[in-house]
Amino acid sequence: MDVPASRKDSDELHDEASAIAEAIAIKRDRLLASLVLIAGAGFVVSLPFALRAGAEFFLPVTAALVIAIALVPLLEWFERRGVPSALSAGLCVIIFLAITAFAVLSIVIPAIDWVALLPERIHRVREALEPVLNLYQSLERFIDRIFAALPSSETGGRTVRIETPNSMLGLLTTSAPHALIQLFFALLVIFFFLSGWTAMRKSTITRRGSFEGAMTTARVIQQVVAATSTYIGTITLINVSLGALMAAILWWLGMDSPLMWGGIVAVLNYIPYLGPIASALLLAVGGLITFADPWQAILPPAIFIGLHTIEANAITPLIVGKRVHINPLLILLSLSFWAWVWGTTGALLAIPLLIILKTIFAAAGTPDIAGFLFEHGTLTHAGEEDDGEEEESPRGAQQAG
Repeated sequence: MDVPASRKDSDELHDEASAIAEAIAIKRDRLLASLVLIAGAGFVVSLPFALRAGAEFFLPVTAALVIAIALVPLLEWFERRGVPSALSAGLCVIIFLAITAFAVLSIVIPAIDWVALLPERIHRVREALEPVLNLYQSLERFIDRIFAALPSSETGGRTVRIETPNSMLGLLTTSAPHALIQLFFALLVIFFFLSGWTAMRKSTITRRGSFEGAMTTARVIQQVVAATSTYIGTITLINVSLGALMAAILWWLGMDSPLMWGGIVAVLNYIPYLGPIASALLLAVGGLITFADPWQAILPPAIFIGLHTIEANAITPLIVGKRVHINPLLILLSLSFWAWVWGTTGALLAIPLLIILKTIFAAAGTPDIAGFLFEHGTLTHAGEEDDGEEEESPRGAQQAG
C-alpha cells in the first residue's frame, strides 16, 4: 500500500510542478509582451518628433518611395514589352520628371509675373475691399478707445526685427540649391527602387519559409501597389480635369494666366478639405487684382466652389469610392499629422501614406492589444486553448444537465 501512495504523491508533485512551470512560462510571455508593448508605445510616441527633426532625409525618401510605388504599374508595362528593368526605370523617371517640370513651370513662371504686377494692381483690391477695411478700422478704433479707458502700466519692451528676403530672386537663390539636392536625391531613390523592383519582389517572396507565407507576402505587395497606384492615378486624372476645366473657364472670363490658376487648383486639390479652401481664397485675390468690378471678381472663386462641390460629392465618390474606402476621420487625422510633421508636402503625402499603412495592416493583421490590456488575451496567445477548454466544460455540463 505504501508504493502506490508514494507513486500517487510523486504524480501529484509532477503535475503541480508542471502547472507551476506552465504558469511561469505564461507570466514570462506576458512580461515579454509587456516590454514589447512599452517599447512599441515609446517608438510610436517618438516617431513623429524623429520624422520632423530628420525631415531633410525622411521627407524626400518617403515622397520618392510613394511616387515609385505609384509608378510600378508603368514599370511593369514596359517590362512586359521586353524593355530591361534599368531602362524601364529610367523611362519612368523621365516621364515623371517631364510631367512635374511642366506642372511647376506652368505655375511658377506666371506666378513671378503676378508678383511683379502686385504693386500696380493692389489699388483694385483696396477699392473692392474698402467697405470691409472701413469696418475693420472702425472696430479697431473702438477697441483702442476701450483699452485707453482702462488703467495701464508702462513696461519696457524689446523691438523684434524680422528680416525677410528683399526680393523673390533672393528667396529663390537661397532655397533653390537645397531643393535641387533633395530633388536629385529623390530621383535617385525612385530610379534604384524601380530598377530593382522585380528582383526585390521575387527575392522577398522566395525567401519565405513556407508557401503560405510566400503567398501572403505576394498578396500584401500586390495590394499595396494596386491601392496606391489606383488612388494616385485616379485622383491625378480628376484633379487635372478639374484644373483644365477651371483654366478654360478663367480664359473665357478674361482672367490673366488661366493655365497657372488651373495648375494651382489641380495641385491644391490633392490636399483634402484645406486645399480647396486655399484655392478659393487665391482665386478671390486673383479676381480682385484682375477685375475692377467686385461682382465680376467674385466669379472665379464662386465657379470653382461650384465645380469642387460637384467633384467632391458626385464624381470622386463615384470613381474612387468603389476602389478605396477610407474613413473621413482617418483622412482628417492623417492630414493633420503629416501636415504637422512635414508641412505642405506632408499634407500632399497624407492620403497615399494612409492607404499604404491601411493596406498593410489589413493584409498582415494587427496584434490583440485591447485583449492584452484587459487580460482577455495576450500578444502571444499562450495558454488560451487550455483555459478555454476548462471554461467550456462546466457550461457543457450545465447545458447537458
